[in-house]
Amino acid sequence: MKVELEADKCVASGQCVLAAMEVFDQDDDGIAILLDEQVADGQLDDVREAIAVCPAAAIRLVEQ
Repeated sequence: MKVELEADKCVASGQCVLAAMEVFDQDDDGIAILLDEQVADGQLDDVREAIAVCPAAAIRLVEQ
């Protein structure tokens, strides 16, 4: 699975970082940054949680 982030939609809530800190970070303005678009099996639940809690619906999973 691959994760996609639409940073232009991000409202800097930081919920994705709290849910999946190995996959997401934030820049100096609080906008989400994708650290790795490839999701390891052990990270899948965390990424799904990040998708669920993102207030801007800026994250999605894509099958490859």
